[in-house]
Amino acid sequence: MRPVESFAIPRHAARTPTLPPATHTNSYALGEREVLLVEPATPYEDERRLWVEWARGFTSRGQRLVALLLTHHHADHVGGAEFFADALGLPIWAHAETAARLPQLAIARLLADGDVLELAGPTPQRWDVLHTPGHAPGHVCLFEAALGAVIAGDMVASEGTILIAPGDGDMARYLVELRRLEALGARVALPAHGAPIEQPSASFAHYVRHRLMREAKILGAIRALGAAGVDELLALSYDDVPREIWPLARLSQQAHLDKLLAEGQVERDDDRYREYPSR
Repeated sequence: MRPVESFAIPRHAARTPTLPPATHTNSYALGEREVLLVEPATPYEDERRLWVEWARGFTSRGQRLVALLLTHHHADHVGGAEFFADALGLPIWAHAETAARLPQLAIARLLADGDVLELAGPTPQRWDVLHTPGHAPGHVCLFEAALGAVIAGDMVASEGTILIAPGDGDMARYLVELRRLEALGARVALPAHGAPIEQPSASFAHYVRHRLMREAKILGAIRALGAAGVDELLALSYDDVPREIWPLARLSQQAHLDKLLAEGQVERDDDRYREYPSR
């Protein structure tokens, strides 16, 4: 593995309609001669002009743009996809689950777990495609073993938080995929929101511990109350976070409750939750 200090992956942060406190989404340019652009994110006209200028800078230096790659379907990651594809004459690549949620886009290549994206250059790069659902059904990460770098999308963030929303997200699968990313032993993770994350395995492990801590608090609240609705549980299970973010916390709590229901740890009677009787 080359040391982190010996390479730099170009990054462009564009303003996007993302969850605060994050305000921008990072795009990355992978490859030295052939260049793959990840996260065509911004829907805003002024930001799009800057993004196209950034992208055309590579061609002005003799590099060849290959494609636009979507990590997943959320609006703060795909807001410029169609515009940039037209402006730059590039195909769009995404996982099939992402393509299914974006019927308005022409997806030229469907990515699958285990695919390898080879980019030619003085030092060729081989990016492994990792299908990492949990935050979104079609979420993908990319890993380059020689660089020790992982494009993390919305699996983690160094600015803001990662929301696992019911219906779109899957808490159990998210935890599985975080452990998979931890096991890579990467040297740096490049998230969609915030600065690069050094020692990313420790960060992935921290996310798992934090989610399991929250799950334990939710179970503790259910045991303390006997049977309770989501808002009663929220007051206990998220008593350590500011009330202004409780609307988002409520969504995360529901994702945990859905996981606990699927595992048979709790049961639901109308809108109230209780611990499963056999436990």
